Amino acid sequence: MTCKCEADNSRYKLLGFDNHKSRVIVMVVATGKVIKVKLSELISSEVMDNFNPAEVKTIHKKLYSQEGSVTAYDFKDRHERSWMIYVVLNLLLFTLYIFTSIAATKPIFLEWPGIVVTPGAFLYPLTFLIVDVLNESYGLRLARRAIFFAFVSNALIIAMLSVTNYLPGLSDWKLDEPYNQVIGHLSSVLIASLISFLVSEYVNTYLLCKIKELTSSRFLFLRVFLSTFIAVIIDSFLFCFLAFYGVMETSVILDMIVIQILIKVSFAFFNVFPAYGMRALLSKYMTVESR
Repeated sequence: MTCKCEADNSRYKLLGFDNHKSRVIVMVVATGKVIKVKLSELISSEVMDNFNPAEVKTIHKKLYSQEGSVTAYDFKDRHERSWMIYVVLNLLLFTLYIFTSIAATKPIFLEWPGIVVTPGAFLYPLTFLIVDVLNESYGLRLARRAIFFAFVSNALIIAMLSVTNYLPGLSDWKLDEPYNQVIGHLSSVLIASLISFLVSEYVNTYLLCKIKELTSSRFLFLRVFLSTFIAVIIDSFLFCFLAFYGVMETSVILDMIVIQILIKVSFAFFNVFPAYGMRALLSKYMTVESR
C-alpha cells in the first residue's frame, strides 16, 4: 500500500506518535508541513526509505510493542534531554526578547561613528538565530509556538506594568512621578516591540520554510541569511516608527532604522556559522537519544 503523503522525494523526519489513533506524526523537512499517517500504512510506504536507521528502529519498536514504547520524538514521551533543549531555547528567546525590548527605551549616542542606536540592536538578531534553530530541529509548528509564548509573555508584562501606574504611591516618595513616566514610555516601547517581533518572526519562519522547500533542504546558509535579512528590515521599520514617532524627529528615526538594519544584517551574516554548529549538535543529541 502506498502512503498518501507527499509524492516528491523530500526528506521526512519522525516527530512522534498519536497513541490514541495509532498514527505516526511526520514532518516534511522541505516544507515544515506536519502530516499524520497510519502506522500500518507507513511501514509499507516509500516514506520509510527516507528515515534514518534510528527512526526506522523506533517505528518498528512502536509497531511490535504490545504495551507501547518510549520514543525520542513523541511530545508526551520524548526523552527529557531533547525537550530540555527546546525549553532552554525558549527561555533564551524570551530573555533576549525582553532584554532588548526594555533596553530599547534608552537610545544611546555613539561618538564614533556618530550614530544613535538602541542597546538591543546588538543582541536582538540572536532571536532570529534561535527561531531558525527551532525551525530546523523541531519544525515550523513548534518554532511558532515559541514565538507565541514570547509574544504572550511580553503582553502580560505590558499589562502588569501598566496596572502599577494606577496604584497609589507614597506622598513623600520622590520617584513616583519619574517611575510613572518611565513605565509609560516602557509600555509604548514594549507594544511596538510586541508588534514588530510577531510580524518579523512570522515572516522569518515563513521565508525559512519557503526557501527550504525551493532548495530541497539544501543551502542552510542561504535560507538563514535571506530570511533574517528581510525580517530585520521589517522589524526595524515597524519598531522604530511605532516606538519613537512623535518623540524624535523623523530624520533621526530614519537614521536609527538604517543603522539598526546594518547592525542586524551584519549579525545575520555571522548567524550562519552558529546555525550550522547548533544544527549539528542538536541532530547528534537527538540521534543518540533515539538509539
